[in-house]
Amino acid sequence: MSQKKKITVVGAGYVGLVASACFADLGHEVTCVERDKQRLGRLVAGESPIYEPGLEEILHRTIGTGNLSFSSDLGKAVAACDAAFIAVGTPPRKSDGEADLRFVLDAAAEIARSIRPGAVIVTKSTVPIGTGDAIINLIAKVRPGLNVAVASNPEFLREGSAIEDFTKPDRIVIGCEEEATAELLITIYAPLVGKGHPLVRTRRRSAELIKYAANAFLATKITFINEMADLCEAVDADVADIALGIGLDHRIGPHFLRAGPGYGGSCFPKDTLALVRTAQEYGVPLRLVEETVVANSARKRRMAMKVRHILHGHVADKRIAVLGLTFKADTDDMRESPSIPFIELLQRAGAEIHAYDPRGMDQARKIFHGVSFHHDAYQCAQDADAVVLMTDWESVKHLDLARLASIMKTPVMIDLRRIYPPEEAARQGFAIETIGRTGLEPQPVKIFDSQFLFSDISESTGTTAGQISRVTEGAAE
Repeated sequence: MSQKKKITVVGAGYVGLVASACFADLGHEVTCVERDKQRLGRLVAGESPIYEPGLEEILHRTIGTGNLSFSSDLGKAVAACDAAFIAVGTPPRKSDGEADLRFVLDAAAEIARSIRPGAVIVTKSTVPIGTGDAIINLIAKVRPGLNVAVASNPEFLREGSAIEDFTKPDRIVIGCEEEATAELLITIYAPLVGKGHPLVRTRRRSAELIKYAANAFLATKITFINEMADLCEAVDADVADIALGIGLDHRIGPHFLRAGPGYGGSCFPKDTLALVRTAQEYGVPLRLVEETVVANSARKRRMAMKVRHILHGHVADKRIAVLGLTFKADTDDMRESPSIPFIELLQRAGAEIHAYDPRGMDQARKIFHGVSFHHDAYQCAQDADAVVLMTDWESVKHLDLARLASIMKTPVMIDLRRIYPPEEAARQGFAIETIGRTGLEPQPVKIFDSQFLFSDISESTGTTAGQISRVTEGAAE
């Protein structure tokens, strides 16, 4: 049996495009189907319509070798393939939060009309338990008597590190009922299995549930450390110490214990909610996951209160600079980003929002109204009453704090990613509010010809207030 397989991937979104490029880089012959003409044109030219480090390099390489091609003709693409991977979106339904399977089922029906007998249809999209069964029933209606198997192969890609996650996976999960189907999928992943990456074979329904269970567990872990951060602020402890102290326990581990403004992105919010809805459908309470969903939603909004606290409750007509908009660094994805409710709440309170993000502003412009966008962090912070560090981009992690303080109207920092040691920010003249620690009063700092002196510590929050007096050396202004 030849190791090189013919693969069709339906959907050139985040999952589909990364899978297509990486399958092709493993040596398979891959056709990725995309119906959007503008997006297709960019892909044919080797240009990625999404930002993911390393992706365009693989696109250029695999297109050049002939292993990867793009097409809008799904029927032709699947006619001779060994496996057709469905990688289309499963957004939550607005009515109840359950995963919307319209795109998955539409793709499955169209594949069934043209795929050859003996091939395999594989769901790579994150789908609810029982979706594989629904696809089998659909195929029986669309093309009675067709002999094809349906498998589940969930992805575990993290945005910003998706290439490494695909090529160096913690595990590969395949769910199927037939030995021949398992053999085909094992062959497709043989280059990775041969390097020692574990492959887990389960029944189809178990594979479908594994993806939801993994994301729900990680979301719960994030929510746990965020709530510990709130407690740390109340009892004058440091959440970084807590994370270190529990993370060294091998039963817990250090990952996903970094406190922040709440989880976002395309997976955790959608998948936790879909898992809750599925459990409700089967009459099984998932109280821990339910509370995780509620707590994370509340946390994103609570972050806006940090700005209000440090500015003594007055944000109306204040200029707030938000550095970073995407839900995490190294992606242009704005889906469910904590910055969205954060900015919207401040806008409703009357704040003037200025924003900077190195990759996400094109997407952000589609979401926000009345926000001034800047292509430079310092320009964004010019004359600001407060600066908020929302996403830990490299450009945000390496700011010149003295310069930043000097150009602001009042040097007030809300560090929602714990990027800078509070003591260092205070030495540069910032009143700082952070995550999982109480705020600090800044040290007087000389900036050009001025000193910035801060006063009035709020007893209710333990943070430094924004009342600032500016004193010029030699003479009062």
